[in-house]
Order: sequence, then C-alpha cells, then structure tokens
Amino acid sequence: MKILFLASEIAGLIKTGGLADVAKALPAQLKANGHDVRLVMPCYSLVKGAYDLPIIGEGTLNPGTGIAIDYVIRKTFVGEVETWLIDCERFYKRTSLYGDNNQAYSDNGSRYAFLSAAALDACIVLGFSPDIVHANDWHTALTPMILRFKYNNHPNFVNSRSLLTIHNGAFQGVFDRSQIYFLPEINNVYNDMIMSGSYINFLKCGVFYADKINTVSPGYAQELTTYLGGHGMAKNFQDRAADLCGIVNGCDYTDWDPSTDEHLRIRYDVNTMDEKILGKYLLQKKLGFEMGDTPLYGMVARLTDQKGVGLLIPILDRFLMHKVQVIIEGTGDPNFERQMQEIASRHPGKMIFAGKYDNTLAHQIEAGADFFLMPSIFEPCGLNQIYSLAYGTLPIVRAVGGLKDTVIDYDQNRELGNGFIFNDASPDELLSCLRRTLIFYLEDQHEMQRVKRNAMKVRFNWSDSCKQYEDLYIAASQKPKWW
Repeated sequence: MKILFLASEIAGLIKTGGLADVAKALPAQLKANGHDVRLVMPCYSLVKGAYDLPIIGEGTLNPGTGIAIDYVIRKTFVGEVETWLIDCERFYKRTSLYGDNNQAYSDNGSRYAFLSAAALDACIVLGFSPDIVHANDWHTALTPMILRFKYNNHPNFVNSRSLLTIHNGAFQGVFDRSQIYFLPEINNVYNDMIMSGSYINFLKCGVFYADKINTVSPGYAQELTTYLGGHGMAKNFQDRAADLCGIVNGCDYTDWDPSTDEHLRIRYDVNTMDEKILGKYLLQKKLGFEMGDTPLYGMVARLTDQKGVGLLIPILDRFLMHKVQVIIEGTGDPNFERQMQEIASRHPGKMIFAGKYDNTLAHQIEAGADFFLMPSIFEPCGLNQIYSLAYGTLPIVRAVGGLKDTVIDYDQNRELGNGFIFNDASPDELLSCLRRTLIFYLEDQHEMQRVKRNAMKVRFNWSDSCKQYEDLYIAASQKPKWW
C-alpha cells in the first residue's frame, strides 16, 4: 500500500512525547514490510536549523485567491522512511513546537489545520497517490474531513481512505472557526457533532469523518465509549463503535533492553537476573540510599493529574514509614514538584525527588528498582510499564487503558502474573496496593525472582502491532468511498 502518515512530531527529528516514538517506529515497520510510506511533519525552526533539508517541491493553498498561502516541501529520512517537512514560516518559525512558557500559541488551530491541508496538497505536487491517509491525534485530525470535502473527486485520491489514531483523547484541539479561514471547503460545513457555536473540535472532526479509528490499546478504546472515560466525546465514539478498535503500541527494544542498555554499568537478561541486584546496589549508591535489600520503588513521569500524582502525594508519608526507598523523577505541575520535594525532605535516606528529566537516570531506575509506579487516572497505552516489564521491574498500575492490557496482576494470576494492579482512583487503594507489594517482597524472594522473570519474557513488538495496522488499513480500503 501507499501510506501517507501525518504527525506533529517524529522521534529522530523532534520529540516531546510518546506520539513521536510511534511516528518513527510504526512507519519504519511498515516500510520494512514492503509498504510505500511517506511521513509528513511541520518544518519547525528547531528542525530546520539542525538538519540539511533540501527543497523537493513548492505548493500554494488556494492559489489565485485572497487566502492563498505558499509553502515549500523539504525532504529528509527518518531511518529508511522518506519524510516531508512542510515549511511555512508564518506558522512554524517559532521557538518551540506548541507554545512558550507553558502557554499554547494562540494560532495553533491554524498551524495544524494548515499541516493537514498542505500534506494532502503536497501529494499532488509530488505525484504521490496514497491508499491510506493515516492521521494522528487532534493536530492532523482534520485530514479525513479535508479529504472528503476538498478532494472527493480528485484523481490523486480516488482510492484514498483514512485512519485516525488517537494517542490521547483528552487533547482535542478546540478552536474558533476563524482559525481555519484558509479552508473554505470545511469552514462552511456545519455539523452539531463536531461544532459548538463558533468553535470547531478537530478531534471530533476526525472521529466523524475518518473511515476507521483506533487508539493505542483495546482497554482505552472501550473506555472512550463511556461517559466516565470518553473525555466528553462518549457519544461521538459510541456512534462510530463499529469502526473503532485498540492496538497496543510496540516497544523499541533497541533502546530499552537491559542486556544492551548503554546507560547501565551492569547489564543483564532473563538468565542473569543476579546482575540486576548489582545494578540496584549501584543505583542506591548513586542516590545516597543505604545499599542492601530494602525494597526500591521507582517512578519516572510527568507530574500531572493524569499520571496519578494526586493519588500518590496524600499517602507517600504513610508509605515511607515502612522500610522502603523511593526515587521519583519528573517535572510538571509546579505545585506537585513542590510537594514532592517537601515530602522527600521529611524522609532523608528514604526518598529522593529528581525534579528534572535525565534519560540516563530514567534507564537506571527502570533497571535498578524492584517496583515501578504508574498510578494513572487514565493511560491510553503507556510505555514505562512496558519498559519496566522488559527490565524485570514489577509495575504497579491502575486498571485503566493500556495498563490493564499489558500488566497481569500477580494475585489474580499467580502463574502468569508480572505486576500489581489496583482499581479505584483513591489514595487509600493505592496505599493498600503498595503495602501488598511490600509484603510480597518480604515474604518470598524466590517467588519475587520468578515473577520478575515472567515480566522479562513479555514482549510487545512493533512487528505484531504493525500486522494489526495492516489489517485495519485493509478494512478501511474496503469501505465504500465516503461512507
């Protein structure tokens, strides 16, 4: 198939979150499977200044009108995948991707509507006729709608069908219609399912008009259809339930493998688990903890409500009364950062808060900790629990989204268990689960080692996820045009 894959960021060029990892890994696997893939991303100033990006085409949206906008197409490769960068300085000549000083750019609606439109226009400029237009998150969610209303009868898109992948449904891209002034084909469409007054919801547009929709785990796909988990869009997802599915993200084990990890002084695999204990001692020494068999709990996360930080803070003091060690690394809500630092100061030698992101430390926490904390309020897929499994560090997660799809609770399945799960979003239930893991650690170290080996045997390979995407592409291509 010919696949046009749109994303607001791509690892290897620029990254702020997990979307960038998927935008690099999935197209690479599709390319390896023999598909003809083109990646498309904005040509941000941060990228333009760092790479040699030759111009391969020039285009104009709405030529010959008062709303004409010129752009150029630059080319690079992410791995083996040809990548087009849409260069339009009025939208992408900025100091950051999405905003400055924790404030989103006021014209982000225009910036990403333009990306969606220019990506399709670039296909005409460069003579690429995609079978599948694969949009990701709200930033490119207008693409299926533009494809329908602007290019319905265009010969370049006669066989094109669309897929929207939702990596986080909480972020929907709601803007005043005036921001899409250069898209008269869709700016004049009125539909109560995607608009409210003068505002248009980009993600709702994608959900309404895409041929197929998926999110990054089966659990999250189901949650999106509920009023509790649908981020205010439950009815939109319910109406498209027949075309909605979940596919768990793969993991890039070239970066996250304890047997080859360059960030570790001591490497190990499932057959040399004793080396993991030595890595724990090194981490304890680095953090200033007492070296020994005290259970070590790690967490690497953005300090936000979504990540369950509001559940953890109220019970940390009580948990630290036990003989435990806790290392938390992350940045985010300044109030959460302050509270974490205050708790750590009350428990010297038992808790360290690292209020910044250090990639080497993150790898060492995954390798050296006994347990890894992910008490998320919601989690579309999650990657850290997958990394933790690979490193034999037992994840402690809430039963939501991709967390419940990837972790098996030990007390629910002693044979296959590889972590610990709690259900309710309450601090007390989290504390109860933490104490359950502490008892498990203290009672039977032999069983603890067996469960760690269980965890390390689990694999979430992109080759498996990619096969599911291929099946989804085929299903989309078989739909009648413009259902």
